[in-house]
Amino acid sequence: QVHLVEFGGGLVQPGGSLKLSCASIGTILPLYTMGWYRQFPGSERELVATMTGENADYGDSVKGRFAISRDNAKNAVNLQMDSLKLEDTAIYYCFGLEKASSNPYWGQGTQVTVYS
Repeated sequence: QVHLVEFGGGLVQPGGSLKLSCASIGTILPLYTMGWYRQFPGSERELVATMTGENADYGDSVKGRFAISRDNAKNAVNLQMDSLKLEDTAIYYCFGLEKASSNPYWGQGTQVTVYS
């Protein structure tokens, strides 16, 4: 059984930085796609960033501020978040997908709060 375990998150002021990390447990090979989504109260989850191989995809609102990276040796994905804004406050979920699968794995979520 695959589990995604998230680390990081917390409180930061506008303009600050945070780093999120996520490790996949129970996988023999690195997941084909890993990344992050976030959810605001009352809204659907939205794309933050995903990475498949060397290809990264970012949501429009975080382009140029967030950077995703993978550590396949550790079956992990990281999200460096810089220049954080109040509107980045959300629950961030780690996402993983095996090749040819349409059933993603999700982490438990970690709260990121940007406050002034």
